[in-house]
Amino acid sequence: EVPVVESGGGLVQPGGSLTLSCAVSGSTFGAFGMSWVRQAPGKGLEWVSTINYDGTTTYADSVKGRFTISRDNAKSTLYLQMNSLKLEDTAVYSCRGGNWRGQGTQVTVTS
Repeated sequence: EVPVVESGGGLVQPGGSLTLSCAVSGSTFGAFGMSWVRQAPGKGLEWVSTINYDGTTTYADSVKGRFTISRDNAKSTLYLQMNSLKLEDTAVYSCRGGNWRGQGTQVTVTS
């Protein structure tokens, strides 16, 4: 696998915001669709959002209207802007696509 560096996770109160980043190595980033997935404690892997190579985006119903996925192909970096966070958004978030698969960054929403 090709190295991936994720960042931006942390502790936040309900209603707060965080932005996750996923920086990958390699010059072909722009050719691939990229996704964010998450895994909450004791639960299975859940797809969150995908951005295709052409910039089109899709979201899980649970995050639609609150999360925004974006990409900067020049920087080979994927982003997830998360607003209006809820307790149930607590999970380990990771990016994946092409040959890239991140280790995950913890997001904890707690009052």
